[in-house]
Amino acid sequence: MAILAVNAGSSTLKFSLHPLQEGQVQPSVLTGSIQGLEPQGTPEISWRAHGALNRQTLAQDGAKDGEDAFDRALQELRSLLTRLPHLPPLQAIAHRVVHGGERYTCSVRVTPEVLHDLAKLNSLAPLHQPHNLAGIEAFQQAFPTLQQIACFDTAFHNTVPQEERQFALPLALTKQGVRRYGFHGLSYQYIMGVLQERTPRAEHKVLMAHLGNGASLCAARGGQSCATTMGFSALDGLMMGTRSGSLDAGVLLYLLEQGWSHDQLQNLLYKQSGLLGVSGISADMRKLRADPSVQAQWAIDLFTHRVVRESGALTACLQGLDVMAFSGGIGEHDAQLRLQVCQALQWLGVQIDPVRNMQACGEGVLSIHAVGSSVEIWVIPTDEGRVAAREAAALLRLT
Repeated sequence: MAILAVNAGSSTLKFSLHPLQEGQVQPSVLTGSIQGLEPQGTPEISWRAHGALNRQTLAQDGAKDGEDAFDRALQELRSLLTRLPHLPPLQAIAHRVVHGGERYTCSVRVTPEVLHDLAKLNSLAPLHQPHNLAGIEAFQQAFPTLQQIACFDTAFHNTVPQEERQFALPLALTKQGVRRYGFHGLSYQYIMGVLQERTPRAEHKVLMAHLGNGASLCAARGGQSCATTMGFSALDGLMMGTRSGSLDAGVLLYLLEQGWSHDQLQNLLYKQSGLLGVSGISADMRKLRADPSVQAQWAIDLFTHRVVRESGALTACLQGLDVMAFSGGIGEHDAQLRLQVCQALQWLGVQIDPVRNMQACGEGVLSIHAVGSSVEIWVIPTDEGRVAAREAAALLRLT
């Protein structure tokens, strides 16, 4: 048996197939993504199985009337699962869902009631939540005999103390659910699991950095989240690819006075800010690194500064630091950013090994701290799909 983990976005569908062996969820035997699902996009599927990477543009010939790109993507995925040799049969599908709100603090079987509740949270994560839910509904139709499991990015942070949850707002708003939730929980759950396997220090004071197009930090103690930079929505905290990160609410009041609409503000904060907004060039850190312009360098410097600044705040919450871990597309592959962050945190006893740091770009789990560093530093490629598969298997009692 196997569990298919999926992450449906606005223009992409990521997937990974995880076999179950002797009661344990195994690493994926098939991973891939389907991109170009946006209107007027060119859908392309890429997948890796048995070590080989394959790419294929999805032909539009023969598409049925009213059939959208996501339907075509699901057809191709079903075909792929059928035609590739030696793949175990599907038992369930685990979906990454960004926001579970106050009600869903652990993974659940998907029901109409669950979908109705989760749709109420669309405005809190407009880049992700609506597409996550649309993906679930599409998979229900494409795989009607399989259990669909929703796994939440907010669930890992259910352990944070009340002072980390509550805004300084009237209690009536707090009771309505206006509070800090935190995100990237599936990634942090995986990173923490790897750290617990590798070092006894993982049970103490840990700072995890998920740095990618979406970016956040998480402070953990005893393997549990105790503080994180994201809050009510996926906008708070660090500067990101196109998102602003923390922002004085007075800026929004000012823009409202200038006549900005809700949609204009939402577009500004989610799609036009961050690395893209500051540089005016790109949201992709790789492109900015390759660009010699002052604007590109300034965007990188500002991103780095925000990581350092928030690292200090979370270390204060932990009252010290024993382990630091980098993950996400930037965290895993940008050696220069890791070096600059760690050098800025030397006052905490963080000492990075420059040679090992350069070796750690896409090379799997690796420790990169120097001999004598009082803080361990790790690079850990995340695997949210495997965590979702584990959650689904546990819920269905398959392990």
